[in-house]
Amino acid sequence: MTRTTMQIWGAPLLLAVLTTIGLISALLGDGIWDAVSAVTLGIPVLVGGWYGLRRQPPR
Repeated sequence: MTRTTMQIWGAPLLLAVLTTIGLISALLGDGIWDAVSAVTLGIPVLVGGWYGLRRQPPR
């Protein structure tokens, strides 16, 4: 089975971009920037929690 580069690195790159946007927006100011940073920094946390808490199928 062969996978393309985007199939392997697509999700980690998206999470990295979201994290970068969240960190930069947290530095820019208050108000809407706080909301942008909270959402963009919360998405990687939710994804990590979802993968960490899901059940493994029985073998």
